[in-house]
Amino acid sequence: MISKFKLVPLSVFAILITSLIVGCSTPPTRGAGYRSSGSGTSPSSYSSSIASFSAVSWQALPGWQEDDLSQAWPAWLKSCDALRKKSADVNWRSVCAQAANVSSRDTQAIRKYFENNFQAYEIRNSSGSDTGLITGYYEPVMNGSQTRTSAYNVPLYGYPNAWRKSKPNPGPSRAELMSSGVLQGSEIAWVQDPVAAAFMQIQGSGKIRLDDGRILRLGFAGTNDQPFKSFAQWLLDRKEITRSEATMQGISQWAKRNPGQVNEMLNANPRFVFFKELPGNLSADLGPNGALGVPLTAERSIAVDLQALPLGAPVFLAATKPLSSQPLQKLVMAQDTGKAIVGGVRADYYWGSGDAAGEMAGRMKQNGRMWLLLPR
Repeated sequence: MISKFKLVPLSVFAILITSLIVGCSTPPTRGAGYRSSGSGTSPSSYSSSIASFSAVSWQALPGWQEDDLSQAWPAWLKSCDALRKKSADVNWRSVCAQAANVSSRDTQAIRKYFENNFQAYEIRNSSGSDTGLITGYYEPVMNGSQTRTSAYNVPLYGYPNAWRKSKPNPGPSRAELMSSGVLQGSEIAWVQDPVAAAFMQIQGSGKIRLDDGRILRLGFAGTNDQPFKSFAQWLLDRKEITRSEATMQGISQWAKRNPGQVNEMLNANPRFVFFKELPGNLSADLGPNGALGVPLTAERSIAVDLQALPLGAPVFLAATKPLSSQPLQKLVMAQDTGKAIVGGVRADYYWGSGDAAGEMAGRMKQNGRMWLLLPR
């Protein structure tokens, strides 16, 4: 997810295939509309062309009383940082101003804050269904170098200098780029694994852990404007893997067994993503910026369809954890978006950074329900 090909600092992508490949972000667009009743009670209406909303009691949210809302509070404050600057709606500004009076460590006070200041709305798709697909995304972390070495010989590229003044539209495909020479001199980092590098392109951002201990953060800088095509689907079509193996883990294992076919597999996706180095004073603990323009929070940020839900809003999510019946019932924030995130009850759940987060994101393809929280 990390917000999907976008014009804002990287966001993160959620795409196709099971839950593994998360698609690219797009710039925020106007979607649903929120209008206040002006009475200080519930909003008079909330409209979307692809979803419907019904006011419900807090008791209708499964797990609402059990969720440790102090863990969601930092993500909500980040939403407020953006909403205060970007939203012209006085209701958002009002509830964000009141948040300053709430202790960040008191989960019961936080629960009371939301219950007193927000109305929960059950979200339904245009079909009338109250369930939808919940996938996952993450921020890759890889060992690497800023210079080519015998160990680190797979390049990650910045935006080509030759395209800064005159860019072809669309640009050459991945296969054409790799043989054209256009990318020469645009290398900004080197890693070990071409498949891991390709997954980082799909996510749209990542961290490179250098040998001296420093962390190089890379963000989204642009693309060749080619369509995304899933190389997992390419493998499935050729019966190289099974549906259950169509995950990051399964594809990486296939690549290790078939090193001579890796480049052909990667070229099945003509889209190519370029990176830029983010400021060196950016904390390595922060997640990548989503479409809202704030750092994503592990397990408390989601990407949504902006034709259905407003960016920055709190959303209560009820699903299950990957490959499990264990409930995943949490207050999350709509802080990102992506081309593959389409529908009212549809979310891409940000798991965080690193291999453990990648394991969860790569396996997540759950049915879930969602409730939108709007200022009263």
